[in-house]
Amino acid sequence: MLFNSHVFILAFLPLTLAVFLALGPQGGGRPARIWLLGMSLVFYGWWSLPFLALLLASIGVNHVLGRAIVRTRVTRPRLAWQLLAAGVIGNLALLAWYKYAAFVAGNLAALTGLDFAVGAVALPLAISFYTFQQIAFLADARRGDAPAYGLVDYALFVTFFPQLIAGPIIHHGELIPQLRGLQRTSAEDMAAGIAFFVIGLLKKLAIADPVGDLATPTFAAAGTPGALEAWLAISAFTIGLYFDFSGYSDMAVGLARMFGMRLPYNFASPYQATSIIEFWRRWHMTLSRFLRDYIYIPLGGSRRGAGRRYLNLMVTMLLGGLWHGAAWTFVAWGALHGLFLLVNHAWNAAVARAAAAGRRLSLPRHAGQVLTLLAVMVAWVFFAAPDFGTALGVLKGMVGLNGIGPRPPVLGTLVDVTLGRVPLGLEGEAAFPAVVATASALAALALGWLLVLFAPNSQDMVDGLPRRRSGAPWPALRFRPSPGVAMAAAAAFLFALTLMAETREFVYFQF
Repeated sequence: MLFNSHVFILAFLPLTLAVFLALGPQGGGRPARIWLLGMSLVFYGWWSLPFLALLLASIGVNHVLGRAIVRTRVTRPRLAWQLLAAGVIGNLALLAWYKYAAFVAGNLAALTGLDFAVGAVALPLAISFYTFQQIAFLADARRGDAPAYGLVDYALFVTFFPQLIAGPIIHHGELIPQLRGLQRTSAEDMAAGIAFFVIGLLKKLAIADPVGDLATPTFAAAGTPGALEAWLAISAFTIGLYFDFSGYSDMAVGLARMFGMRLPYNFASPYQATSIIEFWRRWHMTLSRFLRDYIYIPLGGSRRGAGRRYLNLMVTMLLGGLWHGAAWTFVAWGALHGLFLLVNHAWNAAVARAAAAGRRLSLPRHAGQVLTLLAVMVAWVFFAAPDFGTALGVLKGMVGLNGIGPRPPVLGTLVDVTLGRVPLGLEGEAAFPAVVATASALAALALGWLLVLFAPNSQDMVDGLPRRRSGAPWPALRFRPSPGVAMAAAAAFLFALTLMAETREFVYFQF
């Protein structure tokens, strides 16, 4: 079930919310929590009942392990360590089989010439996300940072439908206390939740989906795009991915808010960052937090000198890249970001040494933002490309090695129809919808760049958080519950409904 589908918006959400609000906090909120758990399982089972069984089995095993770790942590610490190791290995083995078995078998076959007969394995929806959340719970249980939760609370923490499929990656300590202290949803939370949801829905439908169509032809074809086509494709992917994933995250935050709960924010204007370090503090922030707390710091962090810190950073980013997908292109994406972080830390060290010596070494803010954005876009090429050949072809196009090239196909269609020439394959009435779709996608791309570079983000607007850069706070975009704002939100929602003729999955569903 998709957040941007009619069945979710017009049936599942109203029913789930109405019964939840009717049950309220009575009985300690347990009836409401059980209802919410049941509907979250329906939400996931809508995709696949066999994978729902896998999810339930994972929850049951991890819950039992977590309680056992809590009981033995002090009295039998060695056993607690063994239980933790078993839990982590079991979770990773499950993830590895479904996500990486074919990838590993293919690489072994290429190295040895042997056929390991591992066919394509269907990837269970959200397995990467719920695996990470449960590993974090087990690790915290061993450290004494997680109590022995009841089964209903623990299962709802894992399956809470707003965040189940693609995050944010929540920490048990962020959600379960809210479930236990369940209160009636306030009017302010309901209004803010609807605002977040509508903003996310518009991000997905009005910008991410049409802009994504501009990037797909180039990355789907293993050709040699010219500079114009290459830059159009990577620009479209950069904007499309951000609005797709941040749109989902906004909708998740908004849905949780409707139920009186707060999920962590996942994005904070990442393309306004002035360094790669800052970028990772703004992009997919809950993943960054997990990588820091459960991989980078346990490896030693920065406690063992600069050399070890650089190694830990590279290992963490390589694993972060591999988490996104079973392909060497994702590993390359992680390696590039690891390299960028090493350069960034080395630069910061040089700035600190210069300051200690009474000299000033600095980079203008806007120059830092441009360099950071270019580095991110270069890395996105590997994220978007299905193989290295396609990625290298796009990179060559970006630096002009393939020449300026002909007009990109999408621009060619627009120009031809505008000049009265009917493009090949588009005859009669088919030409007009094509040019309208192309013009709309290009307009959405331009709007997307303006928003990511200059506008406040959704939490700035809805929750009034302080701006993370100097400049005007755009007071006109601040959300203030009022009849006028309600009418504007309703109009935006109705406009979004008109764009839902074709329902598309969110990009991060594949991870």
